[in-house]
Amino acid sequence: MKIKKGDQVEIMTGKDAGKRGTASRIFPDVHKVVVQGVNIVKRHIRARDGAKGQRVEREAPIHVSNVMLVCPHTNKPTRIGYKVEGGEKVRVSKQSGKVI
Repeated sequence: MKIKKGDQVEIMTGKDAGKRGTASRIFPDVHKVVVQGVNIVKRHIRARDGAKGQRVEREAPIHVSNVMLVCPHTNKPTRIGYKVEGGEKVRVSKQSGKVI
């Protein structure tokens, strides 16, 4: 996957389109990513052992095709390419051509 934990991403489609956040969890096997403060859903917790039931808000995963990495040089969403520099594979912004 071209997006890694800690990357700044922008949501491109859906109810949160245009919002930005940091990728906090990555699920490469199902091609999903959790972005902080985006795609908030409510989950209900059942009352148990004297504790009250409650509704908890948390971030739900988003498919990776619906987010784009924000280039740190141009501060705009960009596609990602790869190239080898000094024997190491690095990510490159398609917009600015610089290493991310």
